[in-house]
Amino acid sequence: MMGIMKLLFLSLTAAMFLMGAPNPQLAEVHAVYLLPMSGNLDQFLAVRLNASNVFLVVTDPKKADAVFTERIGVNFEDALKDLYASDGKDQKEKKADEYSRPTMKPLTNGKGSLFLVDRKTKNVVWSVYDKPKSNRSEDVNQLAQKIVNKLEKDVKGK
Repeated sequence: MMGIMKLLFLSLTAAMFLMGAPNPQLAEVHAVYLLPMSGNLDQFLAVRLNASNVFLVVTDPKKADAVFTERIGVNFEDALKDLYASDGKDQKEKKADEYSRPTMKPLTNGKGSLFLVDRKTKNVVWSVYDKPKSNRSEDVNQLAQKIVNKLEKDVKGK
């Protein structure tokens, strides 16, 4: 009897591994903010994510649980500091900063990596590597769909 139980347990474990289980870290993410990306990938991703209902796409980074970025490291850390700066500034100073601050440009010339970073822990909870065939909008849009399909599988389990 014990041998049958072990065999059944191993079979179920193997089946779960092969089928894929949902990523538990992704279960904590509900709203995402997209940093600017090369080839306007952020715009195409926003459209595809919105259509798929995988995550809510927000335009206010303070409402996001996680942030999509093409690059992690010092530039990304600086971008996060800018996005989530303390609200302790005087309102006049804030307005002056907003008008003098240049608009945010992509942090990198994307090389095919995409990361989803938890806003609070700063941990990468999901990543993918894939490049568009070219910078043509059709190819970037196709890549965005491919990314969202993979993300959807990873959120729900394969």
